[in-house]
Amino acid sequence: MKSYFYTSIPTFFLLSTIVLTGGITRATNDDSQWLAAEAKALMKTGWWSNHRRVEDHCMWPGIRCNAGSVVEIDLSGHGLNGSITPQIGELSKLKYLNLSWNKLLGELPYSIGNLTQLAVLDVSYNYIQSIPKAIQKMENLVSLNLSWNSLTGKLPSSIGNLTQLVDLDLSNNWLVGPIPSSVSNLTNLASLYLQSNKLNGSIPQEIWRLRNLVALDLSSNRLVGPISSSVSNLTNLASLYLQSNKLNGSIPQEIGRLKNLVALDLSSNWLVGPIPSSVSYLTNLAALFLQRNQLNGSIPQEIGRLRKLVALDLSSNMLVGPIPSSVIYLADLASLFLQRNQLNGSIPQEIGRLRNLVSFDLSFNSLVGPIPSSVSYLTNLVSLFLQNNQLNGSIPQEIGRLTNLVALDLSFNRLSGHIPSSLGQLTYSVTFYHNKGLCGSIQGFLPCASSPTIAFEDIIRATEDFDIKYCIGTGGYGSVYRAVLPSGKVVALKKLHRLEAEQPAYDTSFRNEIKFLTEIRHKNIVKLHGFCLHNRCMFLIYEYMEKGSLFYALSIDEEAVELDWTKRVNIVKGVAHALSYMHHDCNPPIVHRDISSNNILLNSEMEAFIADFGTARLLNPDTSNRTVIVGTYGYIAPEFAYSLIVTEKCDVYSFGVLALEVLMGKHPGELLSTLSSSSSRVQNFMLNEILDPRLSTPRSRKMAGDIAFIAVIAFACLRARPKARPTMKLVSQEFLHINSPVAMPLHEISLIELKNHEMFMSDENHK
Repeated sequence: MKSYFYTSIPTFFLLSTIVLTGGITRATNDDSQWLAAEAKALMKTGWWSNHRRVEDHCMWPGIRCNAGSVVEIDLSGHGLNGSITPQIGELSKLKYLNLSWNKLLGELPYSIGNLTQLAVLDVSYNYIQSIPKAIQKMENLVSLNLSWNSLTGKLPSSIGNLTQLVDLDLSNNWLVGPIPSSVSNLTNLASLYLQSNKLNGSIPQEIWRLRNLVALDLSSNRLVGPISSSVSNLTNLASLYLQSNKLNGSIPQEIGRLKNLVALDLSSNWLVGPIPSSVSYLTNLAALFLQRNQLNGSIPQEIGRLRKLVALDLSSNMLVGPIPSSVIYLADLASLFLQRNQLNGSIPQEIGRLRNLVSFDLSFNSLVGPIPSSVSYLTNLVSLFLQNNQLNGSIPQEIGRLTNLVALDLSFNRLSGHIPSSLGQLTYSVTFYHNKGLCGSIQGFLPCASSPTIAFEDIIRATEDFDIKYCIGTGGYGSVYRAVLPSGKVVALKKLHRLEAEQPAYDTSFRNEIKFLTEIRHKNIVKLHGFCLHNRCMFLIYEYMEKGSLFYALSIDEEAVELDWTKRVNIVKGVAHALSYMHHDCNPPIVHRDISSNNILLNSEMEAFIADFGTARLLNPDTSNRTVIVGTYGYIAPEFAYSLIVTEKCDVYSFGVLALEVLMGKHPGELLSTLSSSSSRVQNFMLNEILDPRLSTPRSRKMAGDIAFIAVIAFACLRARPKARPTMKLVSQEFLHINSPVAMPLHEISLIELKNHEMFMSDENHK
């Protein structure tokens, strides 16, 4: 559902300038023969078999016409299955084709090469098995997305014929063989995503000629050989992901010329040699991941110049020497992982200046000396791992100030003295094993902490030790199980698997969710009944949501029909009230950071509950609140992708996307692109045209007014300038006394009227 760090420039923003010209007009009789042929071709696809009675095919769902000819098809998430028929190639004036998030299989038909005017082709998240050679004829393609399919075979060299491409995404497939040198012809490429395939060979030298690249991801393949010094040619790069390959050699000094880099991940390779001092020139870096290599030497002092770093992971290498004193200048660091090296010396007392640290791991090194009392200033810490070192002295009493701490491991050291009793009230998981000089005990620490009415043994029996037959889905960092307890109570269990538990990002998210859900209570926020944090068995116990996620309900026709307009309005209201509570009634405010239809759960009454707080963040007025990019593609606020500064207005934007999704019955990706482009096309959209076609248009004037009201609020939340968006408190208050902004039928209300409505226009000063 989410990755730990997304590219800093999402594809959506790279493509936002692609706008189809010309207004939407009705066809004349002059081309009636051509239009009849188009309608016949459309019908043969089988995708509009239920709409054959509507004579004008331009009125069919997902279709946009220009002068009567089909120029856009967007059937993303419409439950299509079977193969794509050859007749698609007869729509020769098509410029935009989006068939993503369906169950299409087989091959792309050879006839697709006839769509020579096509600018955007998106067939991602299907089961397509091969790329036809005819695709090389589509020379006007600007965006090609075939990610998350079942593509096999080699990446064809003919891909180099698509010289207009700006965005190419073939990730998460089964492609093999080398990356063809013909990619050098794609000189307009801004993003190239080939990750999670089985590509082998070395990275072709030609790839370093693509000087317009902003995002390059070749991770999780089988690439070998060194990283060329020619990487320095890609001076526009904002993100470079080469992790999880078999790259060897040293990190080139020339990498320091990539001064626009925001994210650099070279982890899980066979890289050797020292960390080049030139990384200090990458002053825009927010994330630097070099873990699980064979890097040696000391951590360069110059690393302290990377003042924008939010995440630094140098773990599992062969680094020696002390922790550089310059690390204290990385004031925005949220995660610092230096474990499993050969670091020595003491933990610098100045470490307490890193007030934004959430995760801190120095375990499995050779550190000596005491634990500095200054760690008590790291009040945002959720996890602190110092085990397997040679630390001595007593545990500082001040460590009890870390009220957010969820996990603390001080085992296998040489600590002595009394264990601070305050730790018994502050953490959920504390380990002190193999410190012979420690004495005292902490009351209340058990392998499993849970509700008094739920026993650990009951959970194990109810799921037969987490048998797969009780699994009902997977979340961002674990599997979800359904369990019926002896009392008859049904609960949901999110279990973190052993492999996930070993990854700091997943472990931190898991513990972060406990931290927030034990502190907040709202009728539209999922309830946490209990949790288990034993190192062999980690799970959360939630109230069970019978209807699953909102995404699931909207993607299944039968469920979507059950989700009538009244229920949909109430869902939007419930989410708004919960976000208002988090932003304005919690101190400090809580930002969820991943509001999406996957993270809204529905009970048997179709009431909405916000879930998955693994990436939630407290807003601290005394810090910059800079962070890594987390969230779900398509819901992330545009300014967050560039500034990396989290504010409550990021949630407001995501709420706007969600509200439109509830009205439309699908993610509003294309509509967002149209709205952000200030295209004249938006003038021709009526509100009834974007509503979920699976529901009848509401006849009640009140319900029509409520729908228009939600649309106005959604557009206000989606404003480009964060300060121009309303606060969730204002939105929540408006929902308490809905007054329809218009008094017309839905088919007479244009989107431009709703977008430009005066509601919230005077609230630009509200932050």
